[in-house]
Amino acid sequence: MTQPTPQSLNAALRGAVDLSALSRPPQQTPSGAAGAGAPGAGATAGAAPQGAEGVLVQGTDADFNSLVTGSMNVPAVLVLYTDQVPESAQFVQTMVDEAVAQEGRFRVIAVDLAANPGIVQALSPVLQEAFGQVSSLPVVVGLLQGQPVPFFLGVQPVEQLRALLEQFLSAAVANGVSGRVEGVADAAAAGEDDEQELPPLHQKAYDAIDRGDLDTAAQAYEQALQDNPKDEDARLGLGQVELLRRTAGLDLNTVRDAAAANPTDVQAQIQASDLDLVGGHVEDAFLRLIELVRNTSGDERDTARKHLLGQFEVVGGTDPRVVKARGSLMSALF
Repeated sequence: MTQPTPQSLNAALRGAVDLSALSRPPQQTPSGAAGAGAPGAGATAGAAPQGAEGVLVQGTDADFNSLVTGSMNVPAVLVLYTDQVPESAQFVQTMVDEAVAQEGRFRVIAVDLAANPGIVQALSPVLQEAFGQVSSLPVVVGLLQGQPVPFFLGVQPVEQLRALLEQFLSAAVANGVSGRVEGVADAAAAGEDDEQELPPLHQKAYDAIDRGDLDTAAQAYEQALQDNPKDEDARLGLGQVELLRRTAGLDLNTVRDAAAANPTDVQAQIQASDLDLVGGHVEDAFLRLIELVRNTSGDERDTARKHLLGQFEVVGGTDPRVVKARGSLMSALF
């Protein structure tokens, strides 16, 4: 099965910036600034959990290029924080906990905003396009194949964070980025006695996604839903797998050209929207279909509306981007 290429993902990233061009002037660590360990020297974010060595790194202007390069093999999540906003530093610990729970499927890069103006400047264009004014901290950004994928501003509930991370990691696997932080899986396994194991069908689907076998993953989730129609995790997982299956084999440039040439072509716009969603551009994906609903009628309008509602289910009904898009959809319909 043909998967979207790394080039197609990079091209899809809204506001992509060349992080490799980040200047690296030698800097001294300001007095009281975090060192190479946890933010705030571990005082506010907390010490890294046992077995998390390698999961958490402190991103600095001096070594950020190497961290960017590392995202070619292992996805990363940047957490931009400051000790002046304690909850932003504390959120680093939350992200580390999730990385350990995911057995090192992504690395956490903590960036002290005050100490690293070069990183802030490099990310500024994509952050401004995604968020406008940065009004709360932390700023959380995915990093995949050297390109930034804006996540959210401010502390978010763990449930929403996990849903977003699963979408991000599914996109990573679909694009061949499935490396892990070395040693974390073994360390996480050592503490599994106190954790509830995944149901067998969920584990089967999870393992299949990890190796890129989307058909087997879909079958596992479908069986889980047959066994328990109220299994929301299976429903969400199936929606995400179906999204990846729909976009497998699509050529990004061809799809985008067709969508640009035919603004009211329902299938062209749906394919472009799905690729936006896979690439992490949730709001762009929603907006494309909302505009299609606004500019079509009859069966075409209904097809676009139903597909958009399906995308809402993939992202999760409580996600703030879904809540916002639902309001825009109502405006487009009425």
